[in-house]
Amino acid sequence: MNHPIYLDYAATTPTAPEVALAMAECLTLEGEFANPASLQHNFGERAYNLVEKARADIANFFNCKTNDLVFTSGATEANNLAIKGLALSLQNKRKHIITSATEHKAVIDTCKYLETLGFNVTYLKPDNNGLIELDTLLAAITEDTFLVSLMHVNNETGVIQNIEEIAQAIQHKHQTHPDNKIYFHVDAAQSVGKLNIDLSQTAIDLLSISGHKCYGPKGIGCLYIRNRKQQRLMPLMQGGGQEFGLRPGTLPTHQIVGMGTAIKLASDSLHKDNQHTQHLAYLLTTKLKQLGGVYFNGHQHQKLATIINISFDNVGSDSLLIRLRDQIAIANGSACNTGTIEASHVLRAMGIEGDRLYGAIRISIGRYTTEQDIQRTGEIICKEVLTLRQLALED
Repeated sequence: MNHPIYLDYAATTPTAPEVALAMAECLTLEGEFANPASLQHNFGERAYNLVEKARADIANFFNCKTNDLVFTSGATEANNLAIKGLALSLQNKRKHIITSATEHKAVIDTCKYLETLGFNVTYLKPDNNGLIELDTLLAAITEDTFLVSLMHVNNETGVIQNIEEIAQAIQHKHQTHPDNKIYFHVDAAQSVGKLNIDLSQTAIDLLSISGHKCYGPKGIGCLYIRNRKQQRLMPLMQGGGQEFGLRPGTLPTHQIVGMGTAIKLASDSLHKDNQHTQHLAYLLTTKLKQLGGVYFNGHQHQKLATIINISFDNVGSDSLLIRLRDQIAIANGSACNTGTIEASHVLRAMGIEGDRLYGAIRISIGRYTTEQDIQRTGEIICKEVLTLRQLALED
């Protein structure tokens, strides 16, 4: 009997075996289980050294300073700390934020919360391919603007924003005095381990990452803060001096070690992984195109191969997902919207409406997806789409 196929890597990736092994060695009495803040004894010092090695591995991947990385529970918390922390520290000076209408809810809902506190937020509309036009972004900047927050890779379409060009343009726009600085925050949850981000060469001030999107554990992430010692984010919690006073709480050594291991693995296999997923995406899209009445949503060149957002004529996503449920794990949007019945805010912001909007599904592939998985997926989806189209004709 064929096993179900997992194609929801954009929601979460399986933990790499090497990562699970490294984590297990930090959990029991025989391993490095101690509190890394307990530097009064050797147990705590060894745990502390593992945490700092992981921090160094992550810093090496991004080519940044180790002390500019603050561990969090994930990208959602990192986004909150970056946006709220900066906003609350500058609220008596400037109150305008620019983001996009296609951001993850972790950014959009954070911005909406700040609106209740008197902040002004501009939600930029992308073009029909999901790209933010640079001229539109620059035109939205005012003397009151202190932050631009944009995601690197969209979690529903895989579309890649040109963050290097955007960062440079923002830097040149309004950076003559520290009091007038416009900060640039990037949500890189979906791009880590799939794209190179050199923070020594890109004018990004704040960057959020997550462990479980790159074959690490859930419940761990971090926030990069350029020149952290010179910046002042307001902490969102109080209770301890951990993470430079920005994120109190006992550090989860096993999760931090897991994320550090995952990112080091991703660095070593980035080119191989990208070649693998590009090949599989080509095979699957070629097969699905044979159905006719197929629409690929989002820019088809400036995107990650790992995410395929697709709509089929005369097929609703809910009906298709029900028929695929026991065969293939895919989604019809962000996992963070599970339980909601509203259509994708990402596709709607791109101007996609009607059957194409309500029929969209997201297929996301990864390191452990095989060519056999893709061949079976193509066959199964084609069969179920044709069945649903026939049922629609009979109604």
